[in-house]
Amino acid sequence: MKRSEIENKYKWNTDLIYSSMDAFNADFEKAGQMLKDLAGKENVMCHSAKDLYDTLELMTKTEMLILRLYHYAHLNSDVDTADNGFLALSGKCENLFNEMGAASYFVAPKMIALEDDTLNAWYAEFPKLEEYRRNIDAERRYKPFMLDDNGEKLLAQMHMCLGSQETARDVFSYADLKFGDITDAEGNTVALNDTNYIPFMMGNDRGVRKSAFTTLYATYKQFANTYAALLNGYVKEKTTLAKIRKFPNSLEASVFADEVPATIYNNLIESVNKNMQVIYDYYALKKKVLGVDELHMYDIYAPLVGEIDDKYTYEQAVETVLDTVKILGDDYASVLEDGIKNRGWIDVFPTENKKGGAYSSGGGEIQPYILLNYTETLNDISTLAHEAGHSMHTYFSSKNNLPQQTGYTIFVAEVASTVNELLLAHKLLRESDDKTQKRYILNQLMETYKGTLYRQTMFAEFEKQMHELVEAGEVLTGDLLSEKYYAINQKYFGEGVVLDKEIQYEWERIPHFYYNFYVYKYATCISAASAIVKRIETEGEAYVKKYIGFLSCGGSKTPLDSLKVAEIDMTSPDVVNAAIEDFANVIKQFEELL
Repeated sequence: MKRSEIENKYKWNTDLIYSSMDAFNADFEKAGQMLKDLAGKENVMCHSAKDLYDTLELMTKTEMLILRLYHYAHLNSDVDTADNGFLALSGKCENLFNEMGAASYFVAPKMIALEDDTLNAWYAEFPKLEEYRRNIDAERRYKPFMLDDNGEKLLAQMHMCLGSQETARDVFSYADLKFGDITDAEGNTVALNDTNYIPFMMGNDRGVRKSAFTTLYATYKQFANTYAALLNGYVKEKTTLAKIRKFPNSLEASVFADEVPATIYNNLIESVNKNMQVIYDYYALKKKVLGVDELHMYDIYAPLVGEIDDKYTYEQAVETVLDTVKILGDDYASVLEDGIKNRGWIDVFPTENKKGGAYSSGGGEIQPYILLNYTETLNDISTLAHEAGHSMHTYFSSKNNLPQQTGYTIFVAEVASTVNELLLAHKLLRESDDKTQKRYILNQLMETYKGTLYRQTMFAEFEKQMHELVEAGEVLTGDLLSEKYYAINQKYFGEGVVLDKEIQYEWERIPHFYYNFYVYKYATCISAASAIVKRIETEGEAYVKKYIGFLSCGGSKTPLDSLKVAEIDMTSPDVVNAAIEDFANVIKQFEELL
């Protein structure tokens, strides 16, 4: 449909950010002046406690204003990607972030250079500076890893040149690479690409799955050396930067930024490695249900349950999600209901030129905004619950913290969303009498645990191996990467799956290997979420208060300390082990329904 055909109640309300373009333009001009003022603080920032506070306060206000401008531009652009006006505005707002980085480059180094005695005296002398203690402490952690002034300036100037491998990889993969044609289940000739590959792999026609699998990786095989050169350059960049800053290795440098120890990364891999039998049991179940003599790599995405024909109106989806989150308390449920029904939080339906997928945005002084492309499926209800989890995390973080401490880290970003997903699935399983629907939900849960806990941990283990190889002086060639990737697949799929030789080139199509030890957070988040849901469902209101306390932490605590508010200790392997046990229980439930 065209956007003009959609009722306003199904569109998000960006007028709450700016009521007119005149207001937007006035703030855009104001942001430019604030950036100049911020750059002018370089020589006065550390003259006194008040000067330090004023600089940090100006920096926060500037960031909040740029975020407001950016949200208005990108939200409007996403609902009409053909509107070049908002697309251009989004680009200009992104430039403001770059300009802010240049204008404030001196802030962190100067805070880090302060003597402890000086800073402590300033806290006593000017109590409002305490509002920034958490932010100051977070930066001062880097003191042992800082260079001298000339070194820091050099790295700052080089920053714009770093990370180009990811851009080159994406341009090559999505714009230049051609995979050829395959014949789909209806006999049509279709051009294969990275976007339609997974839908083909999730189809029921085994011949189409095999054709897509072999065709895709035949192309990747031709360019293994090109991808290896890009990945080798990226890993060398990260390992070199870690060495320059005197981190033990690139993994330590990355998790230091997450404010977590490397033991969490290593414990995750160790726990999953000790529990491979669970994923082997899952693939044995898949082989049994599909009725194949051999389970091949092109079978692992094949659905165990067909799509359910039932349709759910958006209003039904909203009521289902609101009913699900009642267990999280009246405040949670009433705020979400008001946001959905009265505050214009959600843009609901797919329309012409609208961005695909789903996300939650907002934060700070901006209310949550959720982009959906709702098509009345059961999976769409789960997506609504997931994004509502993100939005309520944003709401509680913004409500309970100063602007400079509203942002929570990526390490915990998927916890609240996954909690909602799991609560919804468990509720539907309890209340449904339809065995087909129950199998569908259990299949979705198995796919979630398999993809988020085991597959992402496999990626994390492979990523760690790559960095260790470069740190040991090895060069990541196409042959070496393919050999290592095939070996790790052997471990994670076991003897019950035929490991087709083409899978050795899959590392080429995984963009996350350019995200600097990012993927392990998916696995830790679902582990934390599983533990939280179990306690919500067994302990009720007494524990819910602790969970809401976690949501309310924002960036006022480290991610590990914020999870401890919900009594989740991610330094213990018990959390991951319990999530693996939950996965095993879901497999068992599915088997019992066969």
